[in-house]
Amino acid sequence: MRRQQFVRSIWLHLVMVPLALLWLAPLWLMFVFSTLPERDIFSTPTPLLPGGDFFTNLQNLNADTNFSRTLLNSVVISLIYTVLSVLLTSLAGYAFARFRFWGSTTLFTVVIATLTIPYFVVVIPQYILIAREFKITNTYWAVVLPSLANSLGVFYMRQSFLSLPSSLLEAARIDGAGEWRIFFQIALPLVRPAMAALSLILFLTAWNDYLWPLLVLSPDNKAALTAPVALGSLIGLTRVSWGGIMVGAVLMTVPFLILFVFLQRQFIAGIAAGGVKD
Repeated sequence: MRRQQFVRSIWLHLVMVPLALLWLAPLWLMFVFSTLPERDIFSTPTPLLPGGDFFTNLQNLNADTNFSRTLLNSVVISLIYTVLSVLLTSLAGYAFARFRFWGSTTLFTVVIATLTIPYFVVVIPQYILIAREFKITNTYWAVVLPSLANSLGVFYMRQSFLSLPSSLLEAARIDGAGEWRIFFQIALPLVRPAMAALSLILFLTAWNDYLWPLLVLSPDNKAALTAPVALGSLIGLTRVSWGGIMVGAVLMTVPFLILFVFLQRQFIAGIAAGGVKD
């Protein structure tokens, strides 16, 4: 039996290691290109070893886009969006999971149905609402507000709260705990892995968002842009700063790869915690 497991493990590694290297190859090339002068990026054969121009490309990137400030903007916007969206989706998910009220099933069906609506269908109405009605363009709130009520997050948190034993919540009510106390002190701590997984997903969604910040933030004020929009501005009609783009991509990608390597167990546990059937 052990021999069969050993042979199976060898074959599995023979298959998975080349696939992992194939997946990592573009990331390695991105890092290599970020360390090369632009004239060498498209040289033949393709360079596979790092150069020494990373900080030169970084200086050029900062000079062109004020990238350090745009990176800070992305961090702040992503954190605000993640915290508020996780709170709202947790409240909604808890309500759908633990309360039965008139129209709850229909309302939840409508929430899930919004997942089928293409994003580009709602972009124009959202922009009109933010720009003409609320008049909050060129602010963090213009980027954050439209997508706070995340339908996928509501569904995910509802599934997580369904996994909680009803007897525990009923015992808290019998002891005199109010619904807000039950939610914040009992329910939320018990679904912490699911909240962590959802937080990571929402943060990366806001971190990588390009189209919406491009619409609601003025390109004339480079210091107010997010990092993806700043990198997009490096692609011009007559010149493309490939070195700067590669450096910016490295700075936006590598920290989260490292973070995911250390937190992958918690992330997988959180995803599994939300996979509960009714």
